[in-house]
Amino acid sequence: MTPAQYVQQKAAASGSSFYYAFLFLPAPKRLAITAFYAFCREVDDVVDEIEDPMLAGAKLDWWQAEVIQAFAGQASHPVMQALMPHCADYGINADHLLAVIKGCRMDLGPGRYADFAALQGYCQLVAGVVGEVAARIFGQQHAQTTAYAHTLGLAFQLTNIIRDVGEDAMRGRIYLPENELAQFEVRDEEILQRQYSERFQALMKFQSERAHRLYEQALALLPAEDWRSQKPGLMMASIYRTLLREIERDGFQVLHQHVSLTPLRKFWLAWKVQALNRL
Repeated sequence: MTPAQYVQQKAAASGSSFYYAFLFLPAPKRLAITAFYAFCREVDDVVDEIEDPMLAGAKLDWWQAEVIQAFAGQASHPVMQALMPHCADYGINADHLLAVIKGCRMDLGPGRYADFAALQGYCQLVAGVVGEVAARIFGQQHAQTTAYAHTLGLAFQLTNIIRDVGEDAMRGRIYLPENELAQFEVRDEEILQRQYSERFQALMKFQSERAHRLYEQALALLPAEDWRSQKPGLMMASIYRTLLREIERDGFQVLHQHVSLTPLRKFWLAWKVQALNRL
């Protein structure tokens, strides 16, 4: 299996909304974003699939060394072998990849955030930087598009946090800010034991309203001259925001189930942005 085949398989197997946006890109950009996405998946999977924090930490140490070696011309992993030929063309540097690793490493700790500002710091690493690199690959021309990409990445990550409250609780993680849990009088034990209440629903409504505001802020930040080049990100925004609305309509029943959209619906939403310019 070639490095290009490896990253393609990794991206397709994830079933992520990101994959559907990649389908509409020209070949060089599709190859670059697929390789970058595969890197993000590899690093994220370390945290999700290795239960021993020390072993997971050692694996992240390996990835950190691999990134440094790859930028020194000695890539050994097929993901890095697939990604490195595109880095110069799209302004991807080692710091971008190391930031993603740093963010994933934060998941090895208690995974608690005192307030939204602290949570933002985590999201900046695991989503904001990803959005920045993706925007470069898509064809960013205007400097302000970086702010758009970081804001949209934050909206995506908050949507993920809302969707995954139950799954994260099974891993002993609660990403919702501690001061907001206190504000809505929701105790950690209720989430860890997956207990619903009107207080929990109010807390989740508060989170979803924030995410919607961030989607709006991101769209307002996107310069008109970069609208066409950034269509893949807009496709993802359409898919993610539709998912968020589904969760809302379902009454935030996220403690016991994983809410998702069908592949056909994701493709339809992506196509609408591509062909009709409709979010």
